[in-house]
Amino acid sequence: MSKLDLVSLSKIPELPKPPERVVSLVPSMTESLFELGFGESVVGITDYCIYPAGALDNLPRLGGPKNADLDKIIDIKPDLVFGNQEENSRQLIKGLVDAGVNVWLTFPQTVNQAVDILRNLLAIYRTDDPVMLVNSLQMALDWASSASQNQTKVRYFCPIWQDETKGGEKWWMTFNQHTYTHDLLSTLGGENVFADRERRYPLAADLGEAKPEDRDEMDTRYPRVTQEEIESASPELILLPSEPFDFDESHLQTILELFAGSPAVKNGRVLFVDGSLITWHGTRLAKAVQELPSLFA
Repeated sequence: MSKLDLVSLSKIPELPKPPERVVSLVPSMTESLFELGFGESVVGITDYCIYPAGALDNLPRLGGPKNADLDKIIDIKPDLVFGNQEENSRQLIKGLVDAGVNVWLTFPQTVNQAVDILRNLLAIYRTDDPVMLVNSLQMALDWASSASQNQTKVRYFCPIWQDETKGGEKWWMTFNQHTYTHDLLSTLGGENVFADRERRYPLAADLGEAKPEDRDEMDTRYPRVTQEEIESASPELILLPSEPFDFDESHLQTILELFAGSPAVKNGRVLFVDGSLITWHGTRLAKAVQELPSLFA
């Protein structure tokens, strides 16, 4: 898909009436639809849609966000499909568009953009009934942002994936300042130690072992960093999320051993965190605002 196509799909779709049959290919959007009162219109979801718990039991599961079954979606005959530029494959979205299916493609990179998406949902369904919920969320965000301005920001490192090279060198994927997760944690009191780090291609270049290739259209927001880079960054807090990579006790022990000299380890500030709170936009943002500020206190 061309850039123009993506821009077009990001606009609020012009439907003749509020959608009565929608498919959500984004777990956070699925949760938001139900919490805003639009759950009755949902007729298909992904295998990774888990919230609200108990409300999704009888809905058709269509596969993962990147490999959902195109034919099944088309057969459902949705009025609208909710997608996300980052979570869904271009091939899947293009297949839907080519089949004449209405698609709304979201791509929030800030918390304010995430709130705007919720307001746009109200416009799509042509109702103001849940507006107080959205306004309350905006107020909570404004309060949290104001509170964080009165405290020293905590320098943190948050990996979202880990692996190693064929030679056994460990690396961790993280995110820079051009992501929703960065903006959320910044709003709540965190300072990302890799805010300015851009991803380089291929992996060897990202790890400083080769010359970077020119990849103009590639996503540079998720750099893969080395042990040396993390040690040099000297984070005061290390967050280990449960998704998209499920960090567990074994990963914690590795972090504690490799970065024993960091302020985070010395002060016992290597913490597990619910990954949905830092990566899911939508109404889950309200829970994030309630639970995450304590990490930076």
